[in-house]
Amino acid sequence: MNHDSFTSIFNNFNAINALIIGDVMVDAYIWGTVERMSPEAPVPVVSVNKRDFRLGGAANVALNVQALGASPIICAVVGNDDEGKRFVDRLTERNISADGIIQSNDRPTTVKTRVISDNKHMVRIDEESVDEITDNETLALKAKIKTLLPNCHVVIFEDYDKGSISPEIITYTVKLAKEYGIPTVVDPKKRNFMDYHGVTLFKPNLKELKEGLNISFDVTNHDQLEEAVGSLIKHLSCDSALITLSEHGVYVSDQKSKHHIAAHVREIADVSGAGDTVISIAALCIALGLPSHLIAQLSNLGGGLVCEHVGVVSIDKKQLLEEAQQTISSL
Repeated sequence: MNHDSFTSIFNNFNAINALIIGDVMVDAYIWGTVERMSPEAPVPVVSVNKRDFRLGGAANVALNVQALGASPIICAVVGNDDEGKRFVDRLTERNISADGIIQSNDRPTTVKTRVISDNKHMVRIDEESVDEITDNETLALKAKIKTLLPNCHVVIFEDYDKGSISPEIITYTVKLAKEYGIPTVVDPKKRNFMDYHGVTLFKPNLKELKEGLNISFDVTNHDQLEEAVGSLIKHLSCDSALITLSEHGVYVSDQKSKHHIAAHVREIADVSGAGDTVISIAALCIALGLPSHLIAQLSNLGGGLVCEHVGVVSIDKKQLLEEAQQTISSL
C-alpha cells in the first residue's frame, strides 16, 4: 500500500461524525510535595502545588476521535453537580459537542482523583455511582440517540460498567443504527458483555474475553485463541471481533478472514488509555469500510504509540500516519 493511499484514508477521517455512547468521567489530578508525616495517622502530608481536571472515560475516546480529525458527539449521563458542569465546560473548551449530555439530579458525575507526589501515585479517590441509569434517564438518553444518530457515520459503545449503558440502550441503538446502515463498534466491560448482539465490531482485551466467555486458554496457542474468538462471534452474532492481546499484538476475525498481528517492539512507559486509542482508530476505519486486517494493523500501531507516553494521551495523527506509511506494506 503506497503513501498516498494512507494519506487519503487519514484525510477521509476528517469527514466522519462518531456518536460515542458510554460512561464519561472527570479525571482529576492533585500534584504536591511530601515533606513530613501526619501527626494524626501514619500517612504522608501532601502540600498541594497544582490541580487539573481532564476529560476521562468515554470522553477520552472522544479526544482520540478528535485527534484523528473526526467529529465526536458524546451521549452520556453526568450529575447535575459542580463536577458535571466542569465536565461540560471541558467539552466546550475542547470544541466537542455537548448536545448529547444529560445532567441528572439522581446520580453524581464520576470523578477519579489521583494524588501524585514526586512523580509517584500516592492514592486514588473515586466518587461515583455504578447503578444502572433510571428509567427517566434511559428515556432521555434514547431521545438524544434518536436525534443525533442519523447524522453520524459510526457508533462507539464505550462501556466502563458505570451504569450509563444498559441492555435496553444497546438493543435500541443497534436496531436504530441498522435501520440507517450505520456500523456499531464496542469497547466492552463485564456487566453488559453478552448483550451486544448484532454489532459490527466487538473489541475486548484478552482478560475481558476470558471473563466474558468464562473460559481459560493459552493465548500463545493459535487454535485455542481462534476457537475462543469464534465462540464469541457466534454468541453475539457480531460481524467481527478485534481482540487486543497486549504484548502479543491483536487478533481480528470476521466472516471472510482471520489475522494475528504481532505487537511492535517499543519502550512501554504507560498502557493507560491505549484501549481508547484502539477503539477510536478501529471505529473510523469501520466507518470508511476498510478491510479487517488493515483496521487491526492501524489500531495495533496506534495503541502501541500512546504506550510510549506517561499518562493518558491522545493519538498523534501525524505520527500514526508516518508509522503506517513506513510499516504497513499491503492491503
